[in-house]
Amino acid sequence: RPSRGRATSRRTRPTLAHPRTKPMVTDNLRRVRALANHVDPARGVPAHHRPGFTVAVLGAAGGIGQPLSLLLKRTALVEHLHLYDIANVAGVAADVSHVNSDATVRGFTGPAQLGAALSGAHLVVIPAGIPRKPGMSRDDLFNVNAGIVRDLVTACAKHCPKAILNIISNPVNSTVPIAAEVLKKEGVYDPKKLLGVTHLDVMRARSFVAEALGADPCAVDVPVVGGHAGITILPLLSQTSTGQTTSPSRVTLTPTQIEHLTERVQNGGTEVVNAKAGAGSATLSMAAAAAEFAAACLRALAGHRNVTVCAYVASDAVKDVPFFATKLRLGRQGVEHNYGLPTKGLSPYEKVALDTLVPELRASIDKGVAFAGGEEAHRRRAAQQRRAAAGTAGNSDVRASGVSQIPA
Repeated sequence: RPSRGRATSRRTRPTLAHPRTKPMVTDNLRRVRALANHVDPARGVPAHHRPGFTVAVLGAAGGIGQPLSLLLKRTALVEHLHLYDIANVAGVAADVSHVNSDATVRGFTGPAQLGAALSGAHLVVIPAGIPRKPGMSRDDLFNVNAGIVRDLVTACAKHCPKAILNIISNPVNSTVPIAAEVLKKEGVYDPKKLLGVTHLDVMRARSFVAEALGADPCAVDVPVVGGHAGITILPLLSQTSTGQTTSPSRVTLTPTQIEHLTERVQNGGTEVVNAKAGAGSATLSMAAAAAEFAAACLRALAGHRNVTVCAYVASDAVKDVPFFATKLRLGRQGVEHNYGLPTKGLSPYEKVALDTLVPELRASIDKGVAFAGGEEAHRRRAAQQRRAAAGTAGNSDVRASGVSQIPA
């Protein structure tokens, strides 16, 4: 048994780590880092080791394309930013390239350079087309923008067939079906990777509801379903919540508030067009919405979990309406899960609005399919609709849907 003095001496002696403990420490650190990366793939990873993606913007010199390109330049997961337009894009690329972020910027001008702009793209954002002017509806844009989307998506099918496509060009209710038909013809259609961007409707709903409630717009969540034009836009105000996503609080609005806010969201684009008095459309807010939506797609591609958005996609949420905007969960391969429509909890006003929007949305879809040359499919669908109309009185057979149910 050691003496008390020897024990005292042993206590005051400095303790040195044994060399054999170093591998154990290293292993433990490796396990902690792996766990952190599993929870949040971007956390704890040096910037130069984080996954970076190539994003192409088609229509980058336009009213939406320019601010959108600027915002994407500052998006962390963008490594290469390819800006394409038929003219005036070189100056935009030079200007945006001066913003101090890691993303490299290249400009591509004209059809001859479109393939190079799309080569290697993981995400393609398409705001190309003419803007709305006072007195114009989104459907008035169809004759010009339909052809633009058809040609650009054809190029995407050839040069980046596995990329996720974000369609902004209006009328989205028709241009997304056009894109789907083009991709089918080219043999590369993946419904999980084709998304119509309706996120501006969500941003408007959040902003208008927050204003009415005196709440923080960033803490308000309002799912917006249907389409992206007039009465086809349906904010589900009965499902409005505030607070953290982990523990949201449901908000109750009066019938008068619901009707007023619904109509304002539906006419938000017209409100801006009229306010600009012929000088443009909702370019800045649309660019902000598109950048936020693109960032969500990139987070999902990078492996982040529980990335939820509302978007206009191939869906069976409503009977005989092959494209419909609902809440989605995104993953590495695009749409990971479609939450569909709530089977209960909709207000009487929303149920009537849902039935009302279906015929108009279906007509816009059929118009896009027919333009893209899918007349045979259009005729079959019309025959199915006639048979369904003969056998049922309801327009909106609502049900939850998942990706496995999305028609190919």
